[in-house]
Amino acid sequence: MKLSEKELKEIHKKVLYPVVRVRTEKAGGTGLIIYSKPTPETKDLPEDEKEYETYVITCHHVIEDAIKFVKKWSSIAKREITVEDRQLVQVEVFKYEKLSRCIGGTTYQAEIVAWDKELDIAVLKLRTTEKFKYVAKLYPKGQEDKIYLGRPTIACGCSLGHEPLFTIGHLVAKHDVIENKEYWMNTANTIFGNSGGAVFLADTLEYIGVTARITALQLGFGVDVITWMGFFVPITSVYNFLDENFLMFIYDPNYTSTQCAEMRKKKEEEEQRKLYLPEDLGKS
Repeated sequence: MKLSEKELKEIHKKVLYPVVRVRTEKAGGTGLIIYSKPTPETKDLPEDEKEYETYVITCHHVIEDAIKFVKKWSSIAKREITVEDRQLVQVEVFKYEKLSRCIGGTTYQAEIVAWDKELDIAVLKLRTTEKFKYVAKLYPKGQEDKIYLGRPTIACGCSLGHEPLFTIGHLVAKHDVIENKEYWMNTANTIFGNSGGAVFLADTLEYIGVTARITALQLGFGVDVITWMGFFVPITSVYNFLDENFLMFIYDPNYTSTQCAEMRKKKEEEEQRKLYLPEDLGKS
């Protein structure tokens, strides 16, 4: 795939620059900045007074060890209940000069906002009010059937813990089911460390999914990794995850982060009440 200088510059800005490195105490992988806008409370203030909120999407298995489940005595329920304890993770955003030269990165603490183990998706919120210029563009919701096999793709991630790098391939499958979940496949090379990274359409540079799995074959006592058979969580599942976790503001300007946070809090409180109900409540 031959690219002009103009096209390469666009790939840097829309593909490479929004990709970040995600780390926990025991693991690491990749993430992608999918939202960075002023908070609802400061959006009408002068630019130098605005506070921004920034969200990153990654894989659940990248940040899984930062999610703990602990036993806690409840004086209300009069029994031990299991509660979730989400630890902070680290997100490294990289800086570039002369377009392509990576000169380092800045690490931010991030909160785990939502996660889904089965879909293998998680969304993080950076603990900073800084504005991030480079944000990925999501492929339009509900238009996934127009993404045909053979479309050129770009995968970008922190392969083997390296700073972000991108590879080029094609979309080759949209029907694979692994553990009862749909995955798409593309031939842009990926390897360990790419998990949580991004797959884009090469012609429009729109985000179409989360790099999640690589193909590996057991050969005797060794494993042969097929780097050009990369499975990723499709954009359809990404939108389902955002909707189920009240994160619609990320793609729909009709919602605000405040509204979504209130809806999410209400849902969490409803779920929390169930934990505190006596175990024999409702039994006859």
